[in-house]
Amino acid sequence: MLGQRLDSTTLEFAPIRPTDAPQPPQTDACHAPETGEIHMSKHIIAAVALAALTTLPATAPAQSKGTKPMQNIVEIAAANGNFKTLVAAVTAAGLVETLSGKGPFTVFAPTDAAFAKLPAGTVEALLKDKAKLTSILTLHVLSGKVMSSDVVSAGGAKPASLEGEKLNIVVRNGGVYVDGAKVETADIVASNGVIHVIDTVLLPKPAMAGSH
Repeated sequence: MLGQRLDSTTLEFAPIRPTDAPQPPQTDACHAPETGEIHMSKHIIAAVALAALTTLPATAPAQSKGTKPMQNIVEIAAANGNFKTLVAAVTAAGLVETLSGKGPFTVFAPTDAAFAKLPAGTVEALLKDKAKLTSILTLHVLSGKVMSSDVVSAGGAKPASLEGEKLNIVVRNGGVYVDGAKVETADIVASNGVIHVIDTVLLPKPAMAGSH
């Protein structure tokens, strides 16, 4: 810009010709600043564009670094205040590592309120009986990721649980039910599967429960 200003100053000191004579030097002097201004505008626009391009990539990584990785099934349940009994049961049964694994799994997760509906003393007794507790908990788990839309579009399903017993999943009155337990919240996606919140604890069928 200093060079352009010096040129303009030099041209101003050029000899002044009569007004009725051709004035090419004055014409050049008049156009030189305009051309310089155009060049300067182009340089400014280019500089602004370059600044924008160099700023955006620097901002994006900062945002991506702050993004937390998706939690697994156990982490989601532990972070939610409504699954304290379920988390305690999973821990007592030694299933934390399994349900934190790659999966994918589908878990029908009973809330604390669902466990509270069991007869008094049932939860405490189960926490001391690892085999029975494991049987009940694995009844709530499917191998594979089953979304609610899969069940609704199929009109229901009868998948086998990890425990081995088949679950009867039906769609009625606009809701989804698993062996009679209502799905209160569906499709809580985890890094290793999906959680569906249910309002009742699933128990093995009487025939299986009666076998010792």
